[in-house]
Amino acid sequence: MTPRICIIDDDKIYQFTTKKIISNAGITGEVLVFSDAENALFFFQEQSQNVSKLPDIIFLDINMPFMDGWQFLEAIEPIHKQFPKPIQIYLVSSSVDEADTERAAKIPYVSGYIFKPFTKEKLLDSLAHLQS
Repeated sequence: MTPRICIIDDDKIYQFTTKKIISNAGITGEVLVFSDAENALFFFQEQSQNVSKLPDIIFLDINMPFMDGWQFLEAIEPIHKQFPKPIQIYLVSSSVDEADTERAAKIPYVSGYIFKPFTKEKLLDSLAHLQS
């Protein structure tokens, strides 16, 4: 499987290192990168029925300016149900606040919560869930 991976994070260094981790793990799928959740949401709204454009997995940062990860999740919920294929969403954050992990666990379409730093092992673990 060649997964399409989506990174939504305003941190350019995180974007670069995550793309390097994906490349170094031998993952050859396309990587979509959005620096803000608003542009990502617009993409998902526009491509909501286009299987070839939609990613298989999203790594979503919680803390971003303008629209944070929580707001993105609320906004995408109505269209998430209508996607023509399953898309796993992982929240990615440096926050170790239990309130964040508990909140994430209550959202049925969130597949998991990944603590930064993002590593090859965390990537492969999330992709293993994608294939199961």
